[in-house]
Amino acid sequence: MGSTRLGLSKGWLSVAIIVLLLMIDQVIKIWVKTHMCLGEAIRVTDWFYIDFIENAGMAYGMTFINKFFLSILRLVAIGVIGWYIWKQVREKARWRYIVLLSMVLAGAAGNILDSMFYGLVFDVSTQYTVSTWVPFGTGYADFLMGKVVDMFYFPLIVTTWPDWVPWVGGNDYIFFSPVFNFADACISVGVVLLVCCCRKELETISIFSKPEAGNKDEIEDKSK
Repeated sequence: MGSTRLGLSKGWLSVAIIVLLLMIDQVIKIWVKTHMCLGEAIRVTDWFYIDFIENAGMAYGMTFINKFFLSILRLVAIGVIGWYIWKQVREKARWRYIVLLSMVLAGAAGNILDSMFYGLVFDVSTQYTVSTWVPFGTGYADFLMGKVVDMFYFPLIVTTWPDWVPWVGGNDYIFFSPVFNFADACISVGVVLLVCCCRKELETISIFSKPEAGNKDEIEDKSK
């Protein structure tokens, strides 16, 4: 009975984390979308800006995959991660593993919600006008073709390349120039912590697995 309750509590924890992170992500995006013009920036500090941009691609503005195909890949990935979390809950995986997997799933779901619905419920954002809600289906894009809202910009170091550096000498240099959103941060933090703190679980996945010591010893014995 105790193990069943433990499994259920981990499952509900995963659901709670996903819902909470999704709500935070969408509240931030909707506020930016409905209060700022495209390209508008709000200076918080010298190294932190709220800078409204939109992108049709992957995390941090990457755009080397077709938008519709990317959206389908995201949906498939969300399904696979969701199934894997359910499997890990049933197998009584460690709390930290469930929490970090849930962070990654929430981040992936946050960005796919933009693609699925923002084009249907918002009119287009421009450099001169703030986007507004419109009747469902009359927005700026079709289902799965909406743009992802990004806003966090951290120009931690703004400087100029020395003149003696080949090709880039004299050009401006900004350390950490990507503009990203809360969902991107959930994915990045979740993945980094998974690699750092959950090697035990990752090694059980086939692409991370290593040969067992016993098998290695057997091979060495046979070679003698």
